[in-house]
Amino acid sequence: MTAVAETGASAVQTVVADSFQDWSRAISKSFVPLMVKDNGAAEFHGTMRSRVLGNISVVEVTAGRHAVVRTPALIAKSATRYFKLSIQLTGTGTLIQDEREAVLAAGDLAIYDTSRPYELRFDGDFRSLVLMFPHEQLDLPAGAMEHVTALRMPGDEGLGELISPFLVRLADNLEALSGTNGLRLVHNALDLVTTLFNGELDQLVDAGRDPHLLLLARIHDYIEANLGDPTLGPGSIAAAHYISTRHLHDLFQEIGTTVAASIRQRRLERCRRDLRDPVLANRPVTAIAARWGFTDAAHFSRIFRAAFGNSPTGYRNAG
Repeated sequence: MTAVAETGASAVQTVVADSFQDWSRAISKSFVPLMVKDNGAAEFHGTMRSRVLGNISVVEVTAGRHAVVRTPALIAKSATRYFKLSIQLTGTGTLIQDEREAVLAAGDLAIYDTSRPYELRFDGDFRSLVLMFPHEQLDLPAGAMEHVTALRMPGDEGLGELISPFLVRLADNLEALSGTNGLRLVHNALDLVTTLFNGELDQLVDAGRDPHLLLLARIHDYIEANLGDPTLGPGSIAAAHYISTRHLHDLFQEIGTTVAASIRQRRLERCRRDLRDPVLANRPVTAIAARWGFTDAAHFSRIFRAAFGNSPTGYRNAG
């Protein structure tokens, strides 16, 4: 196995593997720990080209026939929960998670969750692009996302027809994804992905009329629309949806978080993105914080440092 780092501070990393053993080590290092199965192939060759921007990994994978499995034992060794968005560039792949199976052809997209078991199978040569990011980077409740993992999103119809070409271009231009502009492009990609899966969740709600899922979706949209309001909290959210605050807290407990934590995390992520946005380079940190509902500058600085390990100004300058 060979690894080549191209020039640049956050350069494209290229890894080449000529055995299943090397490939297993390489993908576990680039993504999360995975078990590789030969899937009946006698020989193997694989290449990964990757770039890390912020806490988002963008990886182009080119390989031959094999399968990868995320087992409960491997999950137990991981602390961070990630989503992985895969777009099939050439060949076909099969994704299995949450008792669903998606067969992906060129241009198709699917998402899966590293905190639950999954399997990816490739029956021949293929090329794909994978975006891996922590749960909180996607502005959708992780509990709601369980309804759309391992669902094929066609790249030639609906929202997929608009979003797929943009992601394909990312794969073809990894070298151009550098610095703050590269980070901005990747965040734009995640915004598009959020739109895609929000649309899919809306369709599932309309089809099944699940009142529980419908209520969560409405609450999520309300929070997103009012993140900049410093008075946003359980009381106002519950009142806007004609439910008790206790019911609201129970809903968030079911998806593994609290109302306050969800609001805080979303606001912090928005601030973090703005701090690295070159368009906002001259905007004061306090103005960015206030834009997303943080009116106490000292409090904002403390919780930002606790969340990301650096002060807001330090984080901006490190970009």
